[in-house]
Amino acid sequence: MRWLGLVLVVLVLLAAAFWWLPSPVDSQAWTPPPAPELTGELAPNEALEQAELLAKGQVYGPEDTTVDDQGRVYTGTQDGWIVRVWPDGRVESWVETGGRPLGMVFDDAGRLIVADAWKGLLAIDADAAIEVLTTEADGIPFGFTDDVDIAPDGRIYFSDASARFNQPDYRLDLLELRPHGRLLRYDPATGATETLVGNLFFANGVAVSPAGDYVLVNETWKYRIKKHWLEGPRQGQTDVFASNLPGFPDNLAMDDAGRVWVAFPTLRNSQIDELHPTPWLKDLVAKLPESLQPAVQEYGLAVAMNADGEILASLHDTDGSHLQEITSVNPHQGMLYFGSLHNDRIGRLPMAAVPGLEDDTP
Repeated sequence: MRWLGLVLVVLVLLAAAFWWLPSPVDSQAWTPPPAPELTGELAPNEALEQAELLAKGQVYGPEDTTVDDQGRVYTGTQDGWIVRVWPDGRVESWVETGGRPLGMVFDDAGRLIVADAWKGLLAIDADAAIEVLTTEADGIPFGFTDDVDIAPDGRIYFSDASARFNQPDYRLDLLELRPHGRLLRYDPATGATETLVGNLFFANGVAVSPAGDYVLVNETWKYRIKKHWLEGPRQGQTDVFASNLPGFPDNLAMDDAGRVWVAFPTLRNSQIDELHPTPWLKDLVAKLPESLQPAVQEYGLAVAMNADGEILASLHDTDGSHLQEITSVNPHQGMLYFGSLHNDRIGRLPMAAVPGLEDDTP
């Protein structure tokens, strides 16, 4: 039995070493509200299984999408390429940024404006020439440039999800749960970048209202969407637009009818919610290999809201077999395009097929 004693000693030493090993996070306590039930407009369905799949098996991690005036669908992939899918189905590797292209949108000059997690805010012209527009604000470099939208006046609104953790370490930002995120604005006329809203808990999706009077930004880890007023009597103030959402909100988009489309990579995680009130336990979990940390549920979810933040409809893929880990849902000419952080396809679904919106399609 001598060997058993040696094994126990080794295990004790390993446990002690793990305990005293510095944690990569300095966690903050938070008690989340109970997750909303998936009932009413949130009731599970399989509407996403009706979506046509574009570029299946030819893209990996098409996180966001946008469509040009020729009907070509653009997306950024895990390997740093911006890919475009032609109307005939042909998939073309168009330009490599050298980073991780995430949010993207076309400006009035036809340039593709890209939020690249590593490279900052980029502009790419029709000849695939890349211009770096900005990489910092207020002397603080962007740590995780995430989503982007353009206002009617041409100014560009985008998010820096975390000034502390880079894109591969987003789980650490979740466990630490400190407000490292920012909503930013870049003015092409002056080249100036300013912080509009700081101290955000993982600033993610960004969407400017059609009238340009406010901008929405997600706080992914707090399950909510903030509304920052750009004009009017509340100019410069920030409100909560929607809270206690059913999952982790990612990219945002608005359609011509003023509806807000929210992508959810996954539903709320009960293990994460149970960890949040106990910082020392989160500090320990952050030391574990990613494979031993709470796992992401394979699920597909996107939600439509009205201008008051009320849920109008939801689209689900309950086992994630068709579309999962949805990070963007973009309306374009009566269609919805779905991106994903790790999947190998882009989804496309007629807006008229959304349950509850059949008689409300613009």
